[in-house]
Amino acid sequence: MTQTSTEKTTKPATTNEGPLVTEHGRTTIADTVVSKIAGIATREVAGVYNLGGGTARAVGALRERIPGSSTNHSQGISVEVGERQAAVDVQLVAEYGVSIADLSAGVRRNVINAVERMTGLDVVEVNITVNDVHLDDGSDADDEKDEAPARVQ
Repeated sequence: MTQTSTEKTTKPATTNEGPLVTEHGRTTIADTVVSKIAGIATREVAGVYNLGGGTARAVGALRERIPGSSTNHSQGISVEVGERQAAVDVQLVAEYGVSIADLSAGVRRNVINAVERMTGLDVVEVNITVNDVHLDDGSDADDEKDEAPARVQ
């Protein structure tokens, strides 16, 4: 009896390790891949004005003005990627008037769906930080028109 119990413990476990680990090999996904997917998924949600904190947005604006440069899709996104799971942190700027609770739920849902569908990783959490609220810049032009005429000439 002891011999059969020893044999059972030495046999490899037949657990399902997910779609990235098979009997034919292992697929590793880099952090940058997951952060780009999460960044694109976040930008797709209505009510997201921009991604990142103040410094990241300033650097991103400068980068976009350089001819031939591309948009940094992972701006404002940080991730931790393991063999089977991923955690995502998002920093964003919301449009004024949008419910931040609804916006967060939409971003979270879209990021989870995109990352899990494209990578096969299980997203365990999506933490969202709203750094700012964007006010429409077009209101300044309307204010000038509504000003009262000067009382003296």
